[in-house]
Amino acid sequence: MSAQEKGEATPEPRRWLAILPLLVFMALAGVFLAQLLSGRDTSTVPSALIGQPAPNTPLPALEGVDLPAFDPAALAGKVTLVNVWASWCVPCRQEHPVLMELAKDGRVDIVGFNYKDRPENARRFLSELGNPYSALGVDQSGRAAIDWGVYGIPETFLIGKDGTIAWKHVGPFDPQNVATTLMPEIEKALAAQ
Repeated sequence: MSAQEKGEATPEPRRWLAILPLLVFMALAGVFLAQLLSGRDTSTVPSALIGQPAPNTPLPALEGVDLPAFDPAALAGKVTLVNVWASWCVPCRQEHPVLMELAKDGRVDIVGFNYKDRPENARRFLSELGNPYSALGVDQSGRAAIDWGVYGIPETFLIGKDGTIAWKHVGPFDPQNVATTLMPEIEKALAAQ
């Protein structure tokens, strides 16, 4: 009497079950490898806000700092960088000297909003590292960051003279990416009518 006649299962279906995890792993590895070899810059995060007016999200001023509040209406007519930062953000601390140098340029305003931070920590951060901002708002709830499409901080938006978002940078600035990406974008924004 055969195994099928006795009602016993044949080992063939179990063999496929043993191979299935390997096939799934190989498929996922193929997808990841294709992404790696695609040449696409995975550090850029697309933003649906590019070319759109800056969100109208006025924010209150940071108490104890002699700076005006963040007012998107005040961005029109000049090229402005909007930098989203927090004192607890290590990359924000790393990029801060670069922002301090950029503030000396004079052709572009740097305004910021402090994201989900304690006021005393934000004030200490600015007093220790300097203040590159011409205006600064506090986004205690994180609602403004959502309106701006912030994924994580630091993030910086370049606002054109017409008040629209011209460019977005995710992550900290360093001297190299300022020279190779930010400055050409600032030049384009300054040249635009």
